[in-house]
Amino acid sequence: MEITSEEQLREHCGFAKIRAIQKQLDYIDGHIHRFITLSPFLVLSTSSSRMEMDSSPRGGAPGFVKVLDPKTLLMPDAIGNNRLDSYRNIIENQQVGMLFLIPGVDETVRVNGTAIISTDSSFLEQFVDLRKPPKFVLVIQVREAFLHCAKALMRSKLWANDFKIDRKHLPTMGDMLKDQTNNQDIAESQEAMLARYQQEL
Repeated sequence: MEITSEEQLREHCGFAKIRAIQKQLDYIDGHIHRFITLSPFLVLSTSSSRMEMDSSPRGGAPGFVKVLDPKTLLMPDAIGNNRLDSYRNIIENQQVGMLFLIPGVDETVRVNGTAIISTDSSFLEQFVDLRKPPKFVLVIQVREAFLHCAKALMRSKLWANDFKIDRKHLPTMGDMLKDQTNNQDIAESQEAMLARYQQEL
């Protein structure tokens, strides 16, 4: 049976505890601010005007996303592959979701809101200390922000070694891309690719 309504869903799952509802804030409080300051990684979710979804990893030194004020976050652009999936989506649909992680911490932080792409100098000046300053900044207006419990990361043992694998158990990125693109050139080695990435960071 396909579940097609919230009523059916609630019949299977029940209702959230009051604390799970009350923890949802419409601003960045001190605890969430501290979490974001310590976070070197997030997943950014966006959607096109056709409701085609995308999730993209973003990373930097801890605190690379700055809390401008309790309702505003700033995320610098970083050099990538120029697909610009997230940014193209934001131009069409400003709704975004962000999931912040801290290595070693099983709790996460979720932030939802709207975003614009800005070249305003007052925003760019926040990131002049970066080795490669951004061309533009994502300005996120916070609609909701809340802590997410540790269960998912506990189940996955993400920060433990239980499920950690040796990289050699997967083909190199170069080999996988060669297969997917039917490229006849010699695949770039994993070492060469990582060295090139290191120069681009």
